Amino acid sequence: MRCVIARFPFDLTKDGVIESMKGIKPEPLVGDSVQIGRRHYPVKQVGSVVTRQDRRDFSAQEVVRAMTMLGFKCATAAEAAPAPAMSPVETASALLGSPALT
Repeated sequence: MRCVIARFPFDLTKDGVIESMKGIKPEPLVGDSVQIGRRHYPVKQVGSVVTRQDRRDFSAQEVVRAMTMLGFKCATAAEAAPAPAMSPVETASALLGSPALT
């Protein structure tokens, strides 16, 4: 499938992206992410590996659009963010079954 990233056309396939990302360790997730196999990669990392361009040359949205069109599952930073941890008081209250004392 032809995708335009940073004003350059690329012929990408799902299998080609999977092959390109083999052996690449995912960087810590900060923004948008794409799931390739069982791993979640930052979209900028995937875009950089697949296009061999500098990350500053393209936007995360361009890569998200291309990966979505290829059938990969993408998540925004808000969707990928973990739930906030409970405070010690909330944890104790949950374990004891009583409302938190604040």
